[in-house]
Amino acid sequence: MRNVCRELRHAGKSLGFVPTMGALHAGHLSLVQAGRSQNAAVAASVFVNPTQFGPNEDLSKYPRDLDRDRALLEKEKVDLLFAPAAEEMYPPGAVTWVTVEGLSERLEGKSRPGHFRGVATIVSKLFNIVEADRAYFGQKDAQQAVIIRKMARDLDFAVEVVVCPTVRESDGLALSSRNVYLNSEERKQALVLYRALCRVQALSDRGERDAAKLRGAALQIFAEEKQVQLDYFEIVDKESLDPVADVSRGALVVVAARVGKTRLIDNLVL
Repeated sequence: MRNVCRELRHAGKSLGFVPTMGALHAGHLSLVQAGRSQNAAVAASVFVNPTQFGPNEDLSKYPRDLDRDRALLEKEKVDLLFAPAAEEMYPPGAVTWVTVEGLSERLEGKSRPGHFRGVATIVSKLFNIVEADRAYFGQKDAQQAVIIRKMARDLDFAVEVVVCPTVRESDGLALSSRNVYLNSEERKQALVLYRALCRVQALSDRGERDAAKLRGAALQIFAEEKQVQLDYFEIVDKESLDPVADVSRGALVVVAARVGKTRLIDNLVL
């Protein structure tokens, strides 16, 4: 993979890279399309990264269908697909980790200890292997995008991290590989995440700048959907992820909730 990527670069072709865990959907393909529009060649990876799953999370059940993923990527004219085995990415005796301190312990990191250590480590490995000009990530994983941008700056990776808009279903539900776990009733309940974000957006558009009032309005929306277990709903700075009291300078609104046995996340940039 490294050699063929370098051959492309030596031929003067710019290279875009889309790292994924497979179970591809239209959100992933939008990243591929962005990469195609900005580069001469596009590479993608499919790797279900074991180090970003906690002991009680869904690693064994995570959807895997490499043949389907490959067909979708071929249809989008992806030039290179990297689908390594876990033993290749984490050889015996590997003890080195990448940790973005501070940012990794908040929000998702607080609910999923060690998650972002696994993410930062695998993404840094992939960056080193592919050596792309640009790498593409979805805004749906907002905290991940913040952490990867920070990691790339701090470690001097020669890659531009491009964050692309969240892709949604027609009713607003953010596309996620985990949506396949939802039954029909849970699928309806899951819309509470989007409704709460829309409530915050509407109030902000009307001039409300008090983060506590915006958050309170969102919590009222969640109170109407008693089957959904809210993990967190926070309004934070877009780079530091520190809580903000006022959204006049913009903010990131992030939410995580459990619908049935499925944990979903979403966000909104004000």
